[in-house]
Amino acid sequence: MSKRTMTLNLTEREMHVLDQLCAKKGLNKTALMRQALRLYQAVDTRLEQGDKLMFENEEKNEKSEMVVL
Repeated sequence: MSKRTMTLNLTEREMHVLDQLCAKKGLNKTALMRQALRLYQAVDTRLEQGDKLMFENEEKNEKSEMVVL
């Protein structure tokens, strides 16, 4: 598989979030972005199949649906 390079322009806030997630997950920016793309692809596939994206907090007995545009 060949690799290609791209430039990604982020706001200061977006870069800060990226840095925080990298530190929290122990990943570099490239690995984190690859993981994010795989996650987005999986969510998109499930949504196309008619599934819903839900979050559940068992302690609070709460469920909420996340809408993805």
